[in-house]
Amino acid sequence: MPRWLWWAPLILLTAVAGLLVFRMGYVTAHLTETDIITHFAERYVAEGPEGAKMTDCVARPGTSEKVWLVVHCGGPAHGVQYRVDRFGRLLRDVAPLGPET
Repeated sequence: MPRWLWWAPLILLTAVAGLLVFRMGYVTAHLTETDIITHFAERYVAEGPEGAKMTDCVARPGTSEKVWLVVHCGGPAHGVQYRVDRFGRLLRDVAPLGPET
C-alpha cells in the first residue's frame, strides 16, 4: 500500500474542517443588522400576541460585550426583548425589560 494512502484520511478530514470553518466565517462576516432584526421580527409575529406586526419591533446596540443587538418587540408593558450575539444566536429567550447581562 502506498504511503500517501495512509495520510489520505487525515488530509480529507483537514480539508473538510477547513471548508466548514471558512463557511462559518463567511456567513458571520456577511450577517447584517437588518437580517437579525427581520428574523426576530418574524419570530415575534409568529409567537407573539394576536395582531402582532413586524413594525412593532425596533433594535438598538447592546451595551455589554456579549450582546451585539437587542431587538425589542411590542409595547413598553408587554414588550419582548431578544438579545443577540455577533453570530446571530439568541442569548436569552424572552427577557424582561431592563439592562442586559
